Amino acid sequence: MHFEGTLDIAAPRDRVWSFLTDPKQVTTCAPDVQRLDITDPHHFNVVVRAGVGPIKSTFTMNVQFTELDRPKHASVLARGQAPGSAVEMVTNMDLAESDKNHTTMEWSSEVTVSGMIQQLGARLMQGAADKITQQVFACIKTKLEAPVAI
Repeated sequence: MHFEGTLDIAAPRDRVWSFLTDPKQVTTCAPDVQRLDITDPHHFNVVVRAGVGPIKSTFTMNVQFTELDRPKHASVLARGQAPGSAVEMVTNMDLAESDKNHTTMEWSSEVTVSGMIQQLGARLMQGAADKITQQVFACIKTKLEAPVAI
């Protein structure tokens, strides 16, 4: 499955970059995260409950920043396994400064799902993924546009 979009964020590009490349911060916007283990600045593992409709499973995801060109571009590779299912996601994010306090993020993801979730939930997958994507980006936008505590 392929996903892409553009998000305008009323926050400086450095702040957006710092949020998106910090596993502790960015995973606060991912639904059903059960555990986060940071290996090093470029690698982390996350345990997340995910699925389609009534078909849910707990995935252990290995996440790696494969490209970091601060503060313009990042690429992320995430691979995960659950009993009887697997997922792989490659995401690219490009950040452009609209002005000093506004950032435009262009993003794309290629997601491959295999196993039981793909077989049983294929018809529902696109809609579920779109819904989760909207929730994640709404959360990112809300957190980044909130006033900065001094």
